[in-house]
Amino acid sequence: MSMKRIGHITPSSNTWLEPLTYAMNEPLTGRLTHHFSRIRVTHLALEATSEAQFQQEPMLAGARLLADAPLDGIVWNGTSASWRGLENDLALCAAITRETGLPASTSTIAFYRAFRTFGWQKIALAVPYTEDITADIATEYARQGLSITGTACLGIRENVGIGAATPDEIRDVLRRAAASQPDCIAVVCTNFNATALVAEMEAELGIPIADSIAVTFWEALRLAGMEMPVEGWGRLLASPAAAVAA
Repeated sequence: MSMKRIGHITPSSNTWLEPLTYAMNEPLTGRLTHHFSRIRVTHLALEATSEAQFQQEPMLAGARLLADAPLDGIVWNGTSASWRGLENDLALCAAITRETGLPASTSTIAFYRAFRTFGWQKIALAVPYTEDITADIATEYARQGLSITGTACLGIRENVGIGAATPDEIRDVLRRAAASQPDCIAVVCTNFNATALVAEMEAELGIPIADSIAVTFWEALRLAGMEMPVEGWGRLLASPAAAVAA
């Protein structure tokens, strides 16, 4: 099998996304590689300075640089469309494909695909963000036809602070989200290391957890034509889309 390669557009202040992607990819060493281009993202807030970080042109610039390499697809490994609106990511993917000729997807698109694939309709949010962004994510999920059973957040604005969240803080926000008895807990943020705790917390809570970094990796496997189980990172990656669809 020839080597597959996926490019990732990544927030500049993220520290967890790349190492966790490499860790999840370890069973696929020699078959799939991941390559990263950063855009400036430092904080998450409902204000103009935050909104400016997620405009299309900087992302396209990152995509063009990635496309200098022989890739099989590009993902925006960020969750901004979770509150800004899905149409933003759909437009971004169309623009990336026009510019590069490559298939494209995003973390938010991956979430919605996972919800459909696994039949998860009742969703609880476990996020590091402030309460207003959390509320906007709940509103956007409802606009996409999902039922929001509950939300739990940490109230962090700066992305570096999100990356510094402790395992116990992450466990706490997952437990609070689980109290609403959803079909699935959505961890929305690609700089929040719930990824390493998914298997542990699914066993404790008895509820599937869709983590942003893991769900984007799951989507990268689809773009690479490599929908296969990857064990040790929770139910989502252990049950690839191709197997569920069958």
